[in-house]
Amino acid sequence: MTSAATTAANAGTWRLGDLTINRIGFGAMRLTGSGVFDHGAPSDRDRSIGVLRRAVELGVNHIDTASFYFSSLRSANELINSALAPYPQDLVIVTKVGPGRDPSGEWYTARPEQLRGQVEENLRQLGRDHLDVVNLRLLPSMRELQLFADHFGVLAELRAAGLIRHLGLSAIGPEHLAEAQAIAPVVCVQNRYSIDARPADAEELLRVCGEQGIAFVPFFAIAGEGREEGVREDDEQVLAVARAHDATPAQVRLAWTLQRGPHVLAIPGTGNPDHLVENLAAGALRLSAEELRRLDSPGSA
Repeated sequence: MTSAATTAANAGTWRLGDLTINRIGFGAMRLTGSGVFDHGAPSDRDRSIGVLRRAVELGVNHIDTASFYFSSLRSANELINSALAPYPQDLVIVTKVGPGRDPSGEWYTARPEQLRGQVEENLRQLGRDHLDVVNLRLLPSMRELQLFADHFGVLAELRAAGLIRHLGLSAIGPEHLAEAQAIAPVVCVQNRYSIDARPADAEELLRVCGEQGIAFVPFFAIAGEGREEGVREDDEQVLAVARAHDATPAQVRLAWTLQRGPHVLAIPGTGNPDHLVENLAAGALRLSAEELRRLDSPGSA
């Protein structure tokens, strides 16, 4: 399912604070190759830069990234900077802090006093003097509310100092959103959520975010963590709906995601220019109430 009129604008818009974005954006993690989680091979640099430029040409004005998205030779932030600077005025770049990786690729969890350094690292790599949106990505060791508040409080101070425009959260529970809102405004929540991965707390967050006008941004909405681009062959209901629309299973999953609510965004990532166009075309796919019911039923995916 693609057309000459494929554009990110087909999915409609949402506001992150005072920033208006198209609801279907782009996740930068896959641009670096397979090395973000497994130290694998780097991507082709020219191809990755071409995908970024093509995304913007097709109306993408919301890119999700992080300074810890890098492989042996590629950095997502550096690729974004090289491909798109000077940045279009309407482009919103969302990054995240909390986890970190040292130059060898080893992971660590930032202490509150290390968060400023992570923010400044993103600023340097992206070539910006402020960050549009910074998500605090919660790790298991940070889930205790007081420790979480200590971390989020640092970001609130950096927002007040002008280094960050808006704040968001990632991989949280409902209690963390309430705690954060008491410290500083939250414009987005980024949690794992898909047809076949819907934790109870994610459903509650989806509802609460809608009530409060906060964007809900699922990650791993297409393939799931650790899987290649695409979906499993045994997703019978997904495949049936895809056939009915002459669409791919990935497009059906993205359309389902966007139809969970007007405040729900999608950030599919790819290093493949053809998959980029397919992903953006999903913004124009409308599933019927019956198709949504079938996809929502137990065992549908």
